[in-house]
Amino acid sequence: MDADLFRRLMGNFATGVTVVTTAVDGRLHGFTANAVTSVSLDPLLFLVCVDNRAHALKELEHATHFGVSMLAEGQAEVSNIFAKTGPPEMGTLRSVPFHPGETGVPLVDGSIACLECEVTERIAGGDHTIVIGRVVAGCHGEPTDPLLFFRGRYRRVGG
Repeated sequence: MDADLFRRLMGNFATGVTVVTTAVDGRLHGFTANAVTSVSLDPLLFLVCVDNRAHALKELEHATHFGVSMLAEGQAEVSNIFAKTGPPEMGTLRSVPFHPGETGVPLVDGSIACLECEVTERIAGGDHTIVIGRVVAGCHGEPTDPLLFFRGRYRRVGG
């Protein structure tokens, strides 16, 4: 097994698409992530896997909270914006409309749902770090279908 084959095989696992966000000292940052999942119902825990080379990890090392915006089927462009690596920005989230959550993290407008998590653990996982958070707030968003990713492309439910 090599990394290329593993990546191709994992491409057969359909996932939702999220934008994970932080707010640290006025710096806002977000990145597209599909390596996210719930961990536990008691306590309420959620995790995200972050590339060790990413700006996002540097921000998550200093963040007390992170947000997760679950993207709607019409938000592929939002996903593409945050899929490109880039540094955090003061007071803006790459010009994508957002609103602050209860914890102050930015949440992407138009998402179908969101979570706000308090960082509880950071665990080494090869070339990624697994960041676990205790879910402290959440919201329902647009009543539409999710943006999906499958075999290297965005997909729609039933399509």
